[in-house]
Amino acid sequence: MTPAFLLAHLSVLLAAPILLVGVVNRTKAVWAGRRGVPLLQAAYDLRRLMGKRTVYSSVSTLFVPAAPAVALATALVSGLLVPLVGPRAPLSFPFDFVLFAYVWGLGRMALMLGALDTGSSFEGMGASREATYSALIEPALFVAAGTLAAAAGRGDFAGLLRFRPEDASTALVWGGCAVALFVNLQVESARIPVDDPATHLELTMIHEVMVLDHGGPDLAAIQYAAAVKMTVGAALLAALLDPVGPSAAPLAAAAARLALILAVGVAVGTVESLIARLKLRAVPEYAFLALVAAFVALLASTVRPGGLE
Repeated sequence: MTPAFLLAHLSVLLAAPILLVGVVNRTKAVWAGRRGVPLLQAAYDLRRLMGKRTVYSSVSTLFVPAAPAVALATALVSGLLVPLVGPRAPLSFPFDFVLFAYVWGLGRMALMLGALDTGSSFEGMGASREATYSALIEPALFVAAGTLAAAAGRGDFAGLLRFRPEDASTALVWGGCAVALFVNLQVESARIPVDDPATHLELTMIHEVMVLDHGGPDLAAIQYAAAVKMTVGAALLAALLDPVGPSAAPLAAAAARLALILAVGVAVGTVESLIARLKLRAVPEYAFLALVAAFVALLASTVRPGGLE
């Protein structure tokens, strides 16, 4: 791995989340017939939060200030496991998707512990919802990644995300995993139709309710971590959809991958503009859709030529 590749990967990992949030918000504004906020509005919001003072509850312990740091650290580490600008990632090894899932789980657990540590039953309700929906979506990620690994004959992200459809059965494998990854992106990033990061309606909040007692730099770290997670999730889907092969020029491959990540952001914004937020009782059914799509891909991979080799 060359220093230039590592620098490009880190640059995209740190800067793309701000741009992706702007693309999602601008897409929603276009659908609503509005001008919308600047593309870099997220950066201005983070700078404003960094200038504020953090206030902690008198009943909280070290979990409240530690949760934002852990959430941000795990989001950044997960970005080192996923190819962002080329065929490989800085951290690539067999079955790296297992570590990826556990790293995301660690960040989620830190936020839930921070919510519980505030002593608020309201935030405890949000932590309970977060735990429930994450338990429903994690199996879909494992099934989709395992199916792609078996179909591609490679156990790392760099190999399994190169799987491409060649006939009807492989197209079903590829399409089912793409659907599973897109739903996983929506659930993990707290996007519509699962959750709305802009709402403060008490009865419907999931992720947002867990961070109501955070402010200043802590809230900035949580918001930036959420943007990084959305970018990493979009990068997974972009790598699966990328038509540029591994033999392409590095600059062309990086440009194509970044364009696809932003295109996923446009798709997320379009969905949020055309579909209403689901009722809470329907969210598990939507998360179950990802698991069904992943299992359909798994079944299709067993009947394709060669089977699960």
